[in-house]
Amino acid sequence: MKLDHPLLHKMLGLLGAAAVSGWMRTLDYKAAYYDATIDPVYPQCRGQKLYIFWHEYILFPLYLRGHCNMTMLLSRHRDAEVLAQAARYLGFRFVRGSTNRGGLSALRELLRNGQHTSLAITPDGPRGPRRRLAPGAIYVASRLGLPLVAMGFGYDRPWRVRRAWDRFAIPRPFSRARAVTSPPLCIPSDLDRQGLEHFRRQVESLLNRLTAEAERWAAGGYSIVGQRRVYRCGAGQARALRTPAAGHDSAGGLSLRSLGAGSRLCAPDNLQPASCVPVCAADWLDHLPSPPVQR
Repeated sequence: MKLDHPLLHKMLGLLGAAAVSGWMRTLDYKAAYYDATIDPVYPQCRGQKLYIFWHEYILFPLYLRGHCNMTMLLSRHRDAEVLAQAARYLGFRFVRGSTNRGGLSALRELLRNGQHTSLAITPDGPRGPRRRLAPGAIYVASRLGLPLVAMGFGYDRPWRVRRAWDRFAIPRPFSRARAVTSPPLCIPSDLDRQGLEHFRRQVESLLNRLTAEAERWAAGGYSIVGQRRVYRCGAGQARALRTPAAGHDSAGGLSLRSLGAGSRLCAPDNLQPASCVPVCAADWLDHLPSPPVQR
């Protein structure tokens, strides 16, 4: 049998999915949400969204959020074939291609899939540069009108694949895994090239900030006000969000009231899915509060 035979890829994908599940289930997962209704496991989550996170942390959502009606963009490179098959066994649909290197066919397929599934993109993949956001995710969110959700992930002292372009993170067994996620962000429609670059820079800055917050949280071992323990489950299978406590917004996330008045935040009413935060508001990203630490 040839080493690139489809049957071999499927077998290796199945083994890979089993290995990922066995390894990742040992971790201690917690998340801090600015709006918990962005998480598809909660019944209050409504409608499709575009989720973005850095490539080095792809194992985090791959394990936790399968079977959530989500399509993931994966490289066409032959080395990614086993990853694509593993993603399929873990409950993801996938599109093969790139959003920034001859990926017109991938973009067209993402636009088709985004009409009936949520999308997941690693915007610095498949070959980098590391933690630099390609414009494809902004373009797709703008064209489809999908709320964009930036997700920062972190592990406690992970092993790093130093020869990999993204310094791929492999968590230590039984260590801490943390996530800090943005509110849903509305990208204006019909952006020109200058507009795409403007929002690309803004969202890249936000994603790097959320990732740094998650990495500090995982390494520090402290608590964050409003943190939630998260588990592996499918769409709508988690317990419904409860009425928020003082200091939290009505979507069960961190309070956003400290944002400046010019930010024009649209807060949800009584556990209804949140409307989008307009990232075009002046200096919005600079005013986003850091998650409050609970000592």
